[in-house]
Amino acid sequence: MPHRRPRRTVRLVLAVACASLPACVARTNAAGGVSGGRRVLFSDDFAGPSLDRAKWTVEVRGKAVNDEQQAYVDSPETVSIARGRDAEGAEDGAALVIRARYRPGYLAPDSARHDFVSGHLDTRGKFEFAHGTAAARMKLSAGAGLWPAFWILGTGDWPATGEIDVMENVGEPDWSSVALHGPGYSGATPLVNRYYFPDGHDAMGWHVYAVDWWPDSLVFRVDGAVAYRATRAMVEHHGRWSYDNPKYLILNLALGGGYPVSVNGARTPYPGLPAATVAQIQRGAATVLVDWVRVTALPDEPPRR
Repeated sequence: MPHRRPRRTVRLVLAVACASLPACVARTNAAGGVSGGRRVLFSDDFAGPSLDRAKWTVEVRGKAVNDEQQAYVDSPETVSIARGRDAEGAEDGAALVIRARYRPGYLAPDSARHDFVSGHLDTRGKFEFAHGTAAARMKLSAGAGLWPAFWILGTGDWPATGEIDVMENVGEPDWSSVALHGPGYSGATPLVNRYYFPDGHDAMGWHVYAVDWWPDSLVFRVDGAVAYRATRAMVEHHGRWSYDNPKYLILNLALGGGYPVSVNGARTPYPGLPAATVAQIQRGAATVLVDWVRVTALPDEPPRR
């Protein structure tokens, strides 16, 4: 997620069979079961009465990266479980909701001051894995400068231990993006691509965003369609391959900052956040819904091209 800039734009709607990976290294208290013939390493369908804190940590931080405009807080105002009409379309009738809020002059515990608060969840120290398929079923809000993401981050220094951006969106309804960051290819990484939704679909509907993380490649998919494929050789053209070490899952909703500015050009009233989006946040209408998150181990052999 940090310091990204999209460079390539390709429409890809080729459906593929679910890819898979070899052995997975995992540390988790959330594993168990089989899904689609694969061992489940991590799963959360957000069906409980509240967020499962054995699986997720809610970050509290005011210090901004990428010129983002929000503080992250641990509050039911920003992180909650929805049911019924508020989770319409969720497979089991319940969904995680991350909601941005307008809180002018909010002072974070680290003394950073912001006009917005939002939510950031991760599994660091609770679930970490190396190689596997990570997938999330999500529904986004339109709104220029809203910056939701589903990503996977190494446990050490950034970018040395690698970052896998499975889904990013900056409020544009017709596309989402994927990226890799590592030593020599971080920030404005060349390993990035946009996925344009087929006619009749947009990012505001329910979609499954996934990555098949192999020892020598990563295949990103949206609803089974390949969005991008990066091989070890492609990555090592730019720098060291940083995808053999354990990483953890992140779900968050950032607001404004460098990536949105590069797309929408808004500078006022906030970098990357035009007035219409500020009004949307004030109404409580800037949300990310997550139906479920799963990580599965895959068969011993990668799919043949």
